[in-house]
Formats: sequence, C-alpha cells, structure tokens
Amino acid sequence: MTDTRMEKLNKAAATLSAKLPKVPEIALVLGSGLSQAFGIPGEGMTIPWREIPGFPLPTVAGHAGEFWAGEVNGKQLLLQRGRTHYYEGYSIDDVVFATRLFALLGIKTLIVTNASGAVNRDFSAGDLVLITDHINMLGTNPLRGSNLDDLGPRFPDMSAAYSPRLRALAQEEAASAGITLKEGVYLATLGPSYESPAEIKAFRALGADLVGMSTVPEVIAARHAGIEVLGISCATNLAAGVDPKATLSHAEVIETTKRVGGTMRQLIMAIITRV
Repeated sequence: MTDTRMEKLNKAAATLSAKLPKVPEIALVLGSGLSQAFGIPGEGMTIPWREIPGFPLPTVAGHAGEFWAGEVNGKQLLLQRGRTHYYEGYSIDDVVFATRLFALLGIKTLIVTNASGAVNRDFSAGDLVLITDHINMLGTNPLRGSNLDDLGPRFPDMSAAYSPRLRALAQEEAASAGITLKEGVYLATLGPSYESPAEIKAFRALGADLVGMSTVPEVIAARHAGIEVLGISCATNLAAGVDPKATLSHAEVIETTKRVGGTMRQLIMAIITRV
C-alpha cells in the first residue's frame, strides 16, 4: 500500500519541479531573520510555498515562506526562505516536508542555518558557529512511524550528520575571508518559550554549545535521504542565565541576524562556489 505521505510529497515535488527553471544542485535553508538579512542572491525566480500543494506555511515573523531558485557562482541553488517549526503545531512530517522535497528533486547538498542562543560561555551574541553535532530534545523524530523506503533506510547512521568534508571547506573559506567561525554542538528544544536558566545549565552539562528550536529534524531527514549537510548557526543572544541581567526576546534575535547577515552571506556564497 502506498504511504499517503509519499503521495503528498510526490505531488508537491512534481509541482515544484515544473516551476523550476533548472534542476537545483544545492539547497540552502535560511532561519529566523536570515531571509531578510541574506536577501536575494541574484537573478532568479521566487516560488511562494502557497503555490505548492500540501506545503505547510510558516506562522512566525522573520520567515518569508517562499523558495528562490537561480544560479549562484555557477551552481544551481534552491533557497528556502524561512521554515516551519514543531512548536507551531505542525506534525513532524510537515516540519521536514521541504527537506524531503529536496531529496525528491535530486539535491545532494543541504546548507542549513538558524538563529540560536549561546550556551557556551566563550560564545558572544553575533558569533557564527559551525555545527559539529546535535542533541535532539524535541521528544520526537521525523523517522518515527513506518519507514519511507523511497527516501532512505529504516536505521540511518548519524555518526557524521554534519559533513566533515563540508565543515573543513567552510573553515578554509572563513579563514580566507578573515571571518571567525567557531564550532559547537546544537541542542534542539521544543519551544516556543525560551529555556530557563536551570535548563541551560543542564544543557551545558550535556555538552551543548548552542540551543534553538529547529534544524535537527531537517538534518535527520536529510541524512536519512543521503543528503550531505552543512550547518551554520548565528548565536543571536546569550542563553538564559549566561548573563543574569539579560532578558530574551524574538526582536533581539531578528536584530542580531540583521547585523551579521551580511557576513554569513559572504561566507555561504564562498562555500557554494566550492561545493
């Protein structure tokens, strides 16, 4: 019996593929505020998600809810401007809907970005951080339920979820451009409330350097489908308790991404050239 999830994905993939000028090689996901900060890379076409059947629409400020497709530095790029989150009330399958479309389109490389809170006391607001690994505290997994055999195996390996090859390449490009690129482990929580100081203390003990509310399901789904992944996080604020006098707000997240979005764009554009 055909899985209804695959029927829905195949219909959406067929619609999206018919709209694309060329087959994309690389997908880039822009997180909170980064769509605006990153901007449009050049000539291409915009495809609103509402034009794709079954595509979940974001409800959070700072997430544009559209694709941009075009050529960047000689590579065909599909830019995902915004994302949906589990805390918005969507199913976990909806959260990774776009990621699975990438797989069906034949995309082999995925660059994910996000805004995060700095758990590591050596990090500062505005730091760009290369994600080396993740901790899933969402309480769910996008691979739960019957396996989508058309996409990948029942038990995919997550030993190197964030490609060592792409991470080395990113560090080379950052060094060449004089950009400081730190490295760390990203922990995903359910949200939408920010974490308490006690939770941040616990997460630090677990080995987390960053905390956020996204990315991990997408990376799991991508690796399940054999897509190579690079993750870059913008530490937009210090997590709860790191600065006892600070309070947390989404406005601060958006403001910081505006400030460092240009630097992230410079780095990602350089990486795309070499992928």
